[in-house]
Amino acid sequence: MAQRSELGEFLLSRRNRLRPEDAGLTGFGARRRVPGLRREEIAHLAGVSAAYYTRLEQGQNRNASPAVLDALARALQLNDDEKVHLANLARPSRKNDAGSRQERVRPGVRQLIESFDRVPAVVLGRVTDVLAWNPLAHALLTGHLSADSPLRPVEKPNMARLVFLDEQAHWLYSNWTAESRDLVALLRMVAGRYADDPKLASLVGELSVKSSEFAGLWSSHPVRDKTHGVREFRHPVVGELTLSFEALPLPDSEDQRVITYHAKPGSPSADALARLAEFAATLSPVAETAAPATASVVS
Repeated sequence: MAQRSELGEFLLSRRNRLRPEDAGLTGFGARRRVPGLRREEIAHLAGVSAAYYTRLEQGQNRNASPAVLDALARALQLNDDEKVHLANLARPSRKNDAGSRQERVRPGVRQLIESFDRVPAVVLGRVTDVLAWNPLAHALLTGHLSADSPLRPVEKPNMARLVFLDEQAHWLYSNWTAESRDLVALLRMVAGRYADDPKLASLVGELSVKSSEFAGLWSSHPVRDKTHGVREFRHPVVGELTLSFEALPLPDSEDQRVITYHAKPGSPSADALARLAEFAATLSPVAETAAPATASVVS
């Protein structure tokens, strides 16, 4: 993933989605041969020269000032997540070394999520690797209860790989389209922060080859960090569930987040989640927690 081409592709994707009327441009002449705004129109709206903007889109200028980036963000009508992404792409020296570091879950975090016997909780790493999860999250997010203990520190899945390559995921998530887009949007933000992360490059390459849905979404450059919302499941064990989720970043590890799910008290989903918790508990004996708490590296 060459960083400079990423910047150009992102700028192109965002000007292609704008129409002249969206940007307040009138009297723009004859019918257009391509979608979106022209380079010179974005340059005019941002207050920069057309030649300068062209160099940015072609990846030939890596020294855009914060003021120029702010002007481009306004011209392209970027949301807050997209503004952050643009800044990361324009400054490729940032954080590139951190992307290759191994990820470990602190013992205290592991103990915390294991204490949630009625709340599904999972710790995701920077490229959506499952670093740890409690039995209920394992039962919920895989759609079944396998013999593999959810407390083992190895053989955890990658959520993006699970959603796009596991046929059952298409059925498990009632709104699979939204779920898949949210995952790609998150990975795009990660790609902006870590241009040279080999693990991310490998994951994107694999999914692009094996999933046409992923390849199409990736090429459209969605960018969003969805930290809360509602997900609907069609679970084979307990039926339909509507659960709210919260993605809580860990303060001492900005690329890790704890995701929890909960149901509205007294709702059918709350009853279903309680049944699933009871069922999951039967397959996760206490002895399984003897696995080393600090060995939760996803290979």
